[in-house]
Amino acid sequence: MTEEIKKTLRDSAALRWTALLLLALAMFCAYIFVDILSPIKDLMLSERGWDSTAFGTMQGAETFLNVFVFFLIFAGIILDKMGVRFTALLSGAVMLVGACIEYYAISESFDNSSLARWFTNNLNYIPCFDELGVSPFYDGMPASAKFAAIGFMIFGCGTEMGGITVSRGIVKWFKGREMALAMGSEMALARLGVATCMIFSPFFAKLGGTINVSRSVAFGVVLLCIALIMLVVYFFMDKKLDAQTGEAEEKDDPFKISDLGQILSSQGFWLVSLLCVLYYSAIFPFQKYAVNMLQCNLSFTEVPADSFWASSSVTIIQYVIMLVVAAGAFASNFQKNKVMKTVLMVLSIAALVCYCYMGYMRQSAESIFAVFPLLAVGITPILGNYVDHKGKAASMLILGSLLLIFCHLTFAYILPEFKGNQVGGVIVAYVTILVLGASFSLVPAALWPSVPKLVDAKIIGSAYALIFWIQNIGLWLFPLLIGKVLDKTNVGVTDPTQLNYTWPLIMLASLGIAAFIIGLYLKVVDSKKHLGLEEPNIKD
Repeated sequence: MTEEIKKTLRDSAALRWTALLLLALAMFCAYIFVDILSPIKDLMLSERGWDSTAFGTMQGAETFLNVFVFFLIFAGIILDKMGVRFTALLSGAVMLVGACIEYYAISESFDNSSLARWFTNNLNYIPCFDELGVSPFYDGMPASAKFAAIGFMIFGCGTEMGGITVSRGIVKWFKGREMALAMGSEMALARLGVATCMIFSPFFAKLGGTINVSRSVAFGVVLLCIALIMLVVYFFMDKKLDAQTGEAEEKDDPFKISDLGQILSSQGFWLVSLLCVLYYSAIFPFQKYAVNMLQCNLSFTEVPADSFWASSSVTIIQYVIMLVVAAGAFASNFQKNKVMKTVLMVLSIAALVCYCYMGYMRQSAESIFAVFPLLAVGITPILGNYVDHKGKAASMLILGSLLLIFCHLTFAYILPEFKGNQVGGVIVAYVTILVLGASFSLVPAALWPSVPKLVDAKIIGSAYALIFWIQNIGLWLFPLLIGKVLDKTNVGVTDPTQLNYTWPLIMLASLGIAAFIIGLYLKVVDSKKHLGLEEPNIKD
């Protein structure tokens, strides 16, 4: 029997990490679509008439069904009841359907359709939701933004379902092994999607010298088709694993409402959930406005149209260099040979400097912000490995909150002081964005592997679903709030590159302060109740 167990897919490091790669690639594609419109916010105003309120309302719609129809709770129940395989395929299909709807809403063919006229005349008042101030639509919202919001809602159901499924899948394949390293590595690769989006969304929108924002969305739709293929391949790997171990995807003990009570009665669970919603609310909504914020706070000069720096080829070259940065930094974590490790790190740093220089020469806010996940790709595996072998997860969450506060206050007060100083402003922006990315890497490496320590394995899917649901409240609210605050504090400003972002950034920094306080309290609770958050995942 022992020999049979040793021969399972899960006990093969290569196959275990292959399963992780499939899940990570699927989420990589999903992350691209999440922010597909973020780097072209200014074009959405000029091409589709979306002001900051319309943009923020549409972006916040991604999590509307998850929060107010409790879809994420049902997703967790589906995951516990039906297992990883079924839920993974379902999430991929739902994401693709929602993305196709959003593509049609933003395409030019929608503009003069009867559907556009219907959306113009309807959904201007939603009973109860309007009274509560949580409606995903409002009177005067462009028809394209309304219909795109519906597509984004559906996509959001799929992507959040995919998020809890991936977390559960990693627990299934890596529990008792390098779980924090696996979760950190998955998020590091998935977040390369942010950089990919920042580089290629404007590239496709402006391809051929003509602006067409629907091309960017079409690029995302194609990638979601690829994501679905990745999940199909994972389906068969996971099925074979269960055949080898004798485990069943469907649970023998059916889900009960009392299971939720068990989760909600855990103080550690609530503190981790609050940390999650505060931290992610200060990151993901910011990503949607970050490029526009840089456009408003940095001084760019227009690159001549016939220059190499304005050509389409430079976009491809810069992306390849970015991949070298990510691959070199990531691979260096797994090298035991010190010489090879050093070579990879030097190559990665040199490529990063080259990438930053090209971003400066392109005078492009989107390519500057694209460095956001690059430092995270290099250090997330280190942090995950540290949590696996040394622990200190709660301490890492506190450090992440401090870095978050520092970065948002830098964007609010220091970066604007460099407007007019092209070199100085870009350097400040690059350093702050890289540090923010490093801060972001602390959370997946420390927070998500801590959840299995707080709840029973049978209901871990529901536990992840509840955390994601609480997180989604912030992801719905803050894109909307940022848009409203921008419009209220920039009355009369018609140029989308001249907005003042000070108050939205102060709001985001305050979330970091709250997360820091809760992180300190979580550490105290952990020491008193021995939750195990500061202990390593792999016991010697």
